[in-house]
Amino acid sequence: MSDATISSILSQIRGMQAQTAFRPSASEAVESTQSGGFGESLRKAIGQIDNDQKQAQNLATRFEMGDPDASLTKVMLAQQTAQLSFRATVEMRNRIVQAYQDVMNMPL
Repeated sequence: MSDATISSILSQIRGMQAQTAFRPSASEAVESTQSGGFGESLRKAIGQIDNDQKQAQNLATRFEMGDPDASLTKVMLAQQTAQLSFRATVEMRNRIVQAYQDVMNMPL
């Protein structure tokens, strides 16, 4: 691969990272609390992560089998998207657990 190709792939991955960052708008946040609350939002987020991981695995399998529609770039981007969404969820869990511990350790 040439340096230009690698740079192009890296810029596409960085673009996908920016697109996958979870930034709900005010209307989405209000809709989330009205339609089902935190539990429903969490179920949707975990479902989306599962879908991302399944799509990445499916695309990788198709690439390995020689499917012309599954390029290496698409496989890499799908895997990076799945990895980023998983990392974001783990980070969110860590922050929620830390907040819970902070509240539980507060003196009365």
